[in-house]
Amino acid sequence: MSPPEKIRSNLPVVPMTLAELEKVRASCKAMVRRRAASSGGLALIPIPGADIAGDIGLLLELIPAINRKFGLSLEQIEELELGHRVVIYALVRKSGAMMVGQTITRKLIVSALQKVAVRMGAKQVLKYIPFAGQAAAVALSVSAMMYLGNSHVDACFEIASGAIKKQKT
Repeated sequence: MSPPEKIRSNLPVVPMTLAELEKVRASCKAMVRRRAASSGGLALIPIPGADIAGDIGLLLELIPAINRKFGLSLEQIEELELGHRVVIYALVRKSGAMMVGQTITRKLIVSALQKVAVRMGAKQVLKYIPFAGQAAAVALSVSAMMYLGNSHVDACFEIASGAIKKQKT
């Protein structure tokens, strides 16, 4: 199986080595930290649901950006030769990553947020308690975004590193 030498469109180049993949993972983790900080700021807005709507917006931007950096967006995968595409999709199925190689929709993001629904519900209640409650709401918001973002980064890393290892065999 030959490596994916080219991507026909102007999409980012797919990481080809484990060293490149490690750099991409570090870059994505930094991106997750920045979005988590933004999510924490949104938790301070005293309008009911504004922070959840903001979190959905952040994730609608973050998840596709992570996919692109790892070379795992739907468009990037479809540009690969058939043999490599089959390997990627097999690794995606094996990992159970529901947001890799997919068009990221609001419905998909809401489904992911349901994994941290207890935290999100607690955040809604806590943010109306002055000072300590607001601090707890920020902490819950940041931790939920970090969990979702870093879980996705780890899944993408696992899939991309598996594809690189398969190429070498």
